[in-house]
Amino acid sequence: MDEEEKGFVVKDRRSFGKDGALKSEQTVKPEQGSEKPGKGANKPKEAPEQIKSEESFPLPEVNFSSLILSLSSSVLFHLGEIPDPQTGEKRKDLTMAKHGVDTIAMLKDKTKGNLSKEEGLFVENVLTDLRWRYVKAR
Repeated sequence: MDEEEKGFVVKDRRSFGKDGALKSEQTVKPEQGSEKPGKGANKPKEAPEQIKSEESFPLPEVNFSSLILSLSSSVLFHLGEIPDPQTGEKRKDLTMAKHGVDTIAMLKDKTKGNLSKEEGLFVENVLTDLRWRYVKAR
């Protein structure tokens, strides 16, 4: 085997470009002959369409605060303060709400000393608020 046959091809399939802007939606199709013989015999010949959300919007930045906000939204949902997006109904599940509060408290303890002052205050305020709401919901 000579040197040219040993190489490989790297294809960028990320959704965002170098400038951070969302690339246009594309369907990725497999190259012909890329499958090994005998493998994937039951698979369709073309790649399925990418799953598209009903609403296309940019996702929030991935950071500690957005994680805490996501978890707190889940707690509010389980406390019955946020309606189910599909049914519009508000339901209480205090066991799951407590689990969410405990998860945020665990993250606070595990990240102690590694958070900025603002992040530390933020998680403390969120925890205090959620704990009060939990007590009121009981």
